[in-house]
Amino acid sequence: MLCLAACGKTPESTPPDTAATAAPATAPTTPAAPASGQRGQGLPYEVTGSEVWNVPDPVSGRDYQVFVALPRGYADAPERRYPVLYVTDADYAFPLIRQIARRINLDGPQVDDFILVGLSYAVGEDGMRSRRRDYTPTAAGSDGAPADAVHGQADAYTRYLREQVLPFVAGRYRTDEARRLFLGHSYGSLLGSQILLSDPGMFSGYLLGSPSFWYDHHVMEQREKQYAQAHQDLPAAVYMYVGEYEEARPGDPSRTTTAYMVSDTRRMAAALRSRHYASLRLKVDVLNDEDHLSVAPRGFTHGLKFLLGAGKG
Repeated sequence: MLCLAACGKTPESTPPDTAATAAPATAPTTPAAPASGQRGQGLPYEVTGSEVWNVPDPVSGRDYQVFVALPRGYADAPERRYPVLYVTDADYAFPLIRQIARRINLDGPQVDDFILVGLSYAVGEDGMRSRRRDYTPTAAGSDGAPADAVHGQADAYTRYLREQVLPFVAGRYRTDEARRLFLGHSYGSLLGSQILLSDPGMFSGYLLGSPSFWYDHHVMEQREKQYAQAHQDLPAAVYMYVGEYEEARPGDPSRTTTAYMVSDTRRMAAALRSRHYASLRLKVDVLNDEDHLSVAPRGFTHGLKFLLGAGKG
């Protein structure tokens, strides 16, 4: 089941097995993969051309991993720097975005080459436990969460990203730090929205999918108002998407959600536009015939073209 699914106001479910994410830093020696294929003999399938690094959080004591995929030609252009896209819920989003980016460029460049960085869940934890804690702005919690679930540590996780992950990636790879981008879906985009409205310069662009603006009585709308009261500009490119079926409709039994995520997203976009920020570039798509579980691949594709459209950088 899609690991991003449990961020609506419907009962939460467990993300897919994250055993691969929790692999030890030093794996046992195994046969090398052939140049054009995978290692055989029943060994796990791997995302070829990717790297995994342990980047611990010294404050919380938790271990996290980052997954990295470099663009084709990276080694052949030693002077070139690349945009870098950080994606939450990496177990799901990292391999999907890597393949989307490659495929949409097959008939010519649609998006600029970029370095892809996946932000994993804490090693040894299931994904839902990590994302409830790390991606939410307050301790309010959500319907369907276990009684012992921890929420509301997005500030601490953002500090970990700022102080540990971003410097690690910038120090190891040829990133264009002026084109540092964020992508998140559901709770992941709730995290991105918090960063946008507290420290927008941390990233130059934000891809916010199916944002969980319902969380804690629409607390993010209060954050937007607080930002507007203290700032005259919002220097960022922001793409938001949501599926048309992420909206409850009275009397329609086919709509199982109890949230109003289309209305919430449109209301947030309207608030941002009303501020007339000179440096804000904003686009919102309501994608037809999609719900919370199906919308992400289309949203990712549209968002990549918006933030990384070839020649726009």
